[in-house]
Amino acid sequence: MPTISETQGEPLDGAVQSQDSGDARTHPHARREFVARGVALAAITLFVAVGGTVLPQLLGAWRGLTDAPDQVLASAMLLNIAIILIGWRRYKSLAIELKDRIRSENEARNEARLDSLTGCHNRRSVAPAMNELHRRAESDDRRVAVLLIDLDNFKHINDVHGHTAGDAVLREVATRMRAILPTDAVIARIGGDEFAIAIMHDRSAQQEIETLASVLIEAIAQPIAIQDFTIDTSMSVGMVGCRDVPPALSPEEWPNEMMHKADIAMYHAKKHGKQRSVWFEPVMEQELKFRSQLENGIRAGIAAGEFVPFYEQQVDVESGRLTGFEMLARWQSPALGLVGPDIFIPIAEEIGVIDELSECLIVQAFRDAREWSPDLTLSVNISPVQLRDPWFSQKLLKLLIQHSFPASRLEIEITESCLHDNIASVRSMITSLRNQGVSVSLDDFGTGYASLSQLRTLPFDRIKIDRSFIREINNGEASSKLVDAIVAMGAGLKMPITAEGIEDEAILETLQSMRGLKGQGYHYGYPENAAGVIDRLREHDLLANLDRELTSAPRAATGGS
Repeated sequence: MPTISETQGEPLDGAVQSQDSGDARTHPHARREFVARGVALAAITLFVAVGGTVLPQLLGAWRGLTDAPDQVLASAMLLNIAIILIGWRRYKSLAIELKDRIRSENEARNEARLDSLTGCHNRRSVAPAMNELHRRAESDDRRVAVLLIDLDNFKHINDVHGHTAGDAVLREVATRMRAILPTDAVIARIGGDEFAIAIMHDRSAQQEIETLASVLIEAIAQPIAIQDFTIDTSMSVGMVGCRDVPPALSPEEWPNEMMHKADIAMYHAKKHGKQRSVWFEPVMEQELKFRSQLENGIRAGIAAGEFVPFYEQQVDVESGRLTGFEMLARWQSPALGLVGPDIFIPIAEEIGVIDELSECLIVQAFRDAREWSPDLTLSVNISPVQLRDPWFSQKLLKLLIQHSFPASRLEIEITESCLHDNIASVRSMITSLRNQGVSVSLDDFGTGYASLSQLRTLPFDRIKIDRSFIREINNGEASSKLVDAIVAMGAGLKMPITAEGIEDEAILETLQSMRGLKGQGYHYGYPENAAGVIDRLREHDLLANLDRELTSAPRAATGGS
C-alpha cells in the first residue's frame, strides 16, 4: 500500500466537477439551445432542397438561358435564408447565455461548499467530503485520520493587528497546509480560526500522521509577512483515528463523531501547553464531561447560594493577637461536597461568571464581618480578570455603601500576575480604592512579575510573602536570608509584611525574631465558616456591639476608577 507521501489520486473536488458537466447537458437553457439549433438545421435542410431548384434557375436566368424561377420557390428560399440567419443568431445568443448561467451556478455552488476566505471546504461541505474519502479508504483497505487544528491566541492577532491582518494569516495558513498535505486530503475551515483535515493512511502508519502533524506545526510557526510587519503564530492539533469511533456509525454520524473527538484532543493539547499535537484518548472525553458538569454546577451554584466564604485567621506574629481574617471561597456542592477555589475559580474566570461569583461572596463576607469587632479587618482576594474591568473599583465601593461596611476595615489582595497585564490600569484602580480608605496588598510576593521599581511606584499598603518561601525558611540558610531580605525591603519601603503558610511552631519562632510581622497559616487553625468564626470570637470577646451604628461607611465615589 502507498504511504501518505506517496498517495496519488484525483482531488475530491473532481466529483463535483463531473456533476457540473452533467448539469450542462440537462440544463433548461441547454434544451432551449437544442430547439434553436434544430430550427436552424431544419431551415438549412429546407434551403438545400429549395436552393437545389431555385439557384440553377436563377443562374440560368442571369445568363439569359432560361426563364425566371418560380416566384413562390424564390420567396421560400429567401425566407429560409432569413430563418437560418435568425436561428443561428439566436443559437449563439442562447449558447452564450447558457455558458454564463452555468458559470454563475458553478460559482454559487462553490460558494455554498467552499470557504470564501481560504478556498477550503466549509462546515456544510466537509462532512460529505469526509464520507467520500472514507469510502475510498475502505475500498483500498486503508484508514482515515482526522486532525482538528486551532490557531493559538488568534484573538490577540485580531485585537493587535486588525481583522484584515487576521484574514491574511488564515489565508497563509491554508496555503501552507495545502503545500504539505496530499492532493486527496480534505481541508476545511470550520470556524473562525479552526481547520479540520481528513487524510487517508495505511492501517499501520499512525506514526506518519504524528510526523505530518509535527511538520504542519513547524510550518505554521514560521513568521507570516504581512505588508511591512510579520506575525508569529502557532497551532494546537487534536488527532483521531477510525479505531476511536464505533464502526457501525452512519454516514451522517461518522464525520461529526470524528471531528468531535478530534476537538476534544485539540482542547487537551491547548490545555497542556499549546503548539503541540495530541491523539484522542477516552479519558479526555470523561474529563471534558466532568468539566462541563463543573461549568453547569458553578452557574447553578451561584444562583442557589452554594458558594460561601470561609475565613483564615490573620495574627500579629509577636503577640499572637488576632487582627483580622482573609476570606477564602468554598463551594458547597450537593454533588461534589466541599470544593476548594483552585478547582472552580479558574473555570469561573473562563466562562465569564467570576464577577457574579465574587460579588455574592463579598456581600456575604460584609454581612459576616459586621458581627465581628470593628478592630478586625477583612481581606478579600481579587481575580486578575476582575481587574481588567475599568469599573471594578466603583463597583466595589458601591457594595461598601450598600452594605454599610467601613472601607477602613477592607483589604484587597491582588497577585503579582495582575501587574503583567496593564500596570497603568492597576495603578489607577489601586489609587482609587486607597483614596476611599480601602487597603491594597500585594499577594504571593516572590512568585510572579513584581519588580522593585513597581513596588516603589505602586501604592501598596502591604506585601504578603508567598507560603512557598515561609515553609522552607528553616530548611536552609538561603531560604532564611531570602525572607530576611524581603522583610528588610518592606521596612525600607515602609510596607508592612504578612507571612503566609505558618504551619508549625518552629516557623513561627523564626518569624518572631524578625519583628513587626503579621502571619497566617494552619498553625493558627484551618479556615472556618461564618458560624465557626462567631464561636471563636465569642470566646475572646471580639464580637461587635450590634446595637451601635457604624458611622465609617464610605461616601459615594466621585472620581474615576
